[in-house]
Amino acid sequence: MVDSLDPSRRSWNMGRIKGKNTRPEIAVRSLLHSMGFRFRLHRRDLPGTPDIVLPKYRTAIFINGCFWHRHPGCKYAYTPKSRTEFWEKKFKGTTQRDASNRKLLMDLGWKVETIWECELRNIEQLREKIEKIRG
Repeated sequence: MVDSLDPSRRSWNMGRIKGKNTRPEIAVRSLLHSMGFRFRLHRRDLPGTPDIVLPKYRTAIFINGCFWHRHPGCKYAYTPKSRTEFWEKKFKGTTQRDASNRKLLMDLGWKVETIWECELRNIEQLREKIEKIRG
C-alpha cells in the first residue's frame, strides 16, 4: 500500500503525536490522585523521563501505548503491512530503549511499573495493580 500523503505532510502529521499529557496519562493520573497518591510528572533527571514518579514509594511509572512500545501478546501491537523493515527497526529501537531505561532505574534503586494503554479498559484491574505499589 502506498502512502497517500506526501513526505512533508506525513512528517507534519507524525510531529503532532504527543509524548506528554496524553489521554492515557491523564486517566492514570486522575486514578492515582483519587486513590490518594501524590506524584511528580516527567522527571528529566531520571533515565527515560518516567511519565509519573511516586517519590514516597520510589516508583517510576511509564504509560506506554501498546502499538509503539510493543505490548507482548496484545492485539494492538500489530505491525503495519507496508514498510515492515522500517517499522521493525523502529519498534526494536523503542523496546531496547525501554529495557535500558528500566534497567538503569532499577540499578538506581527504583521500582518500575509499566501501565499499558489497553489496561485502561479495565479500571478495577488497574486499580488493583496500582494498589500493589503501596505494598
